[in-house]
Amino acid sequence: MKILSAEFMKSATEPAHYPEDVLPDVAFVGRSNVGKSSLINTLVRRKSLAKTSNTPGRTQLINFFLINHRHVFVDLPGYGFARVPEAVRQNWRPMVETYLRKRSNLRLVILILDIRRDPTLQDLDLLGWFDHHRIPVLPVLTKTDKLSKSQVQRRARQIEEALAKGTDLKTPPILFSAKTGEGREMIWSIIEAL
Repeated sequence: MKILSAEFMKSATEPAHYPEDVLPDVAFVGRSNVGKSSLINTLVRRKSLAKTSNTPGRTQLINFFLINHRHVFVDLPGYGFARVPEAVRQNWRPMVETYLRKRSNLRLVILILDIRRDPTLQDLDLLGWFDHHRIPVLPVLTKTDKLSKSQVQRRARQIEEALAKGTDLKTPPILFSAKTGEGREMIWSIIEAL
């Protein structure tokens, strides 16, 4: 995919603040510090469109990005471990659930998982929630460059099996590395086919 333009649109906490729903949304969700911003930046070939941080929990709003005037990428706050006050963390769930349930032009959710970690109960619950609400989801396994090829294949099988338990997993996880660009074209081909 050739990226001609990628720009920040706005941040929001509630539907009244979302941009107009005229273009297809692709939402990115995952645990804190799983490589969500790096995935977005690699997809659009920009170093800092989505802000990266070594401190989990930096994304605290729903951030919208206009890509090629054809798609809207939506960076959702990470869940799990985050160094933010508990009151802030408690507000994330209803904010994110409202977006996921009410956004009429949401076409795909990319669920990001670190290939080195087993899916958590939160990951599996979220996948089940997507399945229940019939929201299309694409699992992406990040940080593949941190493992050997044989470890990547073994971990990918293990994670796919874990994700398939109790849900109707339509698409096997895509292997991705922000460092090497592995998986970028495959993810774009799925987005373009929406």
